[in-house]
Amino acid sequence: MEHRTRKYRGAVGLLLAAGVLLTGCSGTDSGGKATSDQRRVGAPAPAYTRGDTDEQKSDDGADRLKESAPPDYLSTFALDVDTASYGYARRTLADGRLPGPETVRPEEFVNSFRQGYHRPEGNGFSVSVDGARAAEEDGDWSLVRVGLATKAAPSTAERPPASLTFVVDVSGSMNSPDRLGLVKTSLGILTDELRDDDSISLVTFSDDAETVLPMTRLKGHRSKIHDAVDSLEPGASTNVGAGIERGYEEAVEGRRKGGNNRVVLLSDALANTGDTQADDILERIDSARREYGITLFGVGVGSDYGDDFMEQLTNKGDGHTTYIADEEQARKVFVDQLPAHLELTARDAKAQVAFDRKTVEKFKLIGYEDRKVADEDFRDDSVDGGEVGPGHTVTALYAVRLRDGASGHVATATVRWLDPKTRKPHEETGSVTTGAITGKLWGGRSTRLQVTAVAAYFAENLRGTGLPGAPGLGELAERAEKLATTTEDASVTKLADAITRAERLKDGRDTVDDKGEGEID
Repeated sequence: MEHRTRKYRGAVGLLLAAGVLLTGCSGTDSGGKATSDQRRVGAPAPAYTRGDTDEQKSDDGADRLKESAPPDYLSTFALDVDTASYGYARRTLADGRLPGPETVRPEEFVNSFRQGYHRPEGNGFSVSVDGARAAEEDGDWSLVRVGLATKAAPSTAERPPASLTFVVDVSGSMNSPDRLGLVKTSLGILTDELRDDDSISLVTFSDDAETVLPMTRLKGHRSKIHDAVDSLEPGASTNVGAGIERGYEEAVEGRRKGGNNRVVLLSDALANTGDTQADDILERIDSARREYGITLFGVGVGSDYGDDFMEQLTNKGDGHTTYIADEEQARKVFVDQLPAHLELTARDAKAQVAFDRKTVEKFKLIGYEDRKVADEDFRDDSVDGGEVGPGHTVTALYAVRLRDGASGHVATATVRWLDPKTRKPHEETGSVTTGAITGKLWGGRSTRLQVTAVAAYFAENLRGTGLPGAPGLGELAERAEKLATTTEDASVTKLADAITRAERLKDGRDTVDDKGEGEID
């Protein structure tokens, strides 16, 4: 399939008012198959024309939205299972610094936590939509959560054999225990965990790229692979382009038909030599990506980390990225996640949420700014989407303002994806009504929705923006601590710790305006 550049809508616009309190509740409507009548009001329609909105300044200086066309009630984006932004934020906070707002992507904070969605039995997605209604004094605001889940990952014994090409940054900037040292530890862990019929090749790069180990079967060669990993030593500059190009050459040469073929980049992504543009690097290996379906998985390390560069590489390389700061996280990625998630469930997956203009006044998708897709491209399968494997969940949170006295249908969410082998498109839908978002958020039935809200509020606070009903960092930390006890989830305890660290470092919060109607970019 020929990919072309994803069409993004403008990500700059007005945010929602921060002074409106949310409390709300959860509820779900089960999703069914997409119908052939996709153009009815409130249903996704790729030919639907988006209404443009422009910012203008009023006399009192407040930012407002000017309606120049019928408001846009569609929201379309490529799916994203990345978590690197949250991992890097935790690392930065642990170092006593606030993460740069440009490195904070709320969807990656949200997708770092278990959601508890129902999973489908077969290939594809389940779609769950629930929400949380606002407090009595601001009862027209809600959080609406769109949850997508794939079937559980197969056991290690059930998956096809894997051929993994590791592209390791051995530049001078990697010369520390938490960078190259952690990478070597991670590869050593994975070498012990992979099956006998899996294969590994090892490519390094600094000024130039070098093949340290050609594709080698694990059976009978684990000691040889360990020796190759142990031999890695730091060099000089960071020629990421040369490393990726050599890595894909090795991956193509050592690929296994019917197996899982993947390139894994381990780097601090601080490219400073050779080609340093993600688009140019990926263009050189585009035929390998398209013809052989070899995906790129990025693993970031280091306190100084090229987050944006790694994000661009993996987004456009049909893969995803994560971040590791210590051996515990390395074990989670290389033992629990990577071996189980080597397969792909969906290629070029996109979601489109159609809000009902009869009940919804305006809405904002929280995060996904660099994953937005033009509404009319939802069913254009040549437009790049996201790649999702088994065992993954994808969550999209919306802040939604209902119209006065609104009752009935609120939104319909549709996910569209291509079968990784046949490239045949599939769709699944789910919807939510006002009756499903009338209970409490805090202390309500869905603890996972509360965790999701805390993660999203935290990310928006770090970005210096805001959401309606967002508690302060102190209250968020307290809620996270209570949720950690309720859920018995260690990851939520770590979230509470990160929020507490941010509270100690952060001076204040910005406020946002809540004027306008329709989608707020």
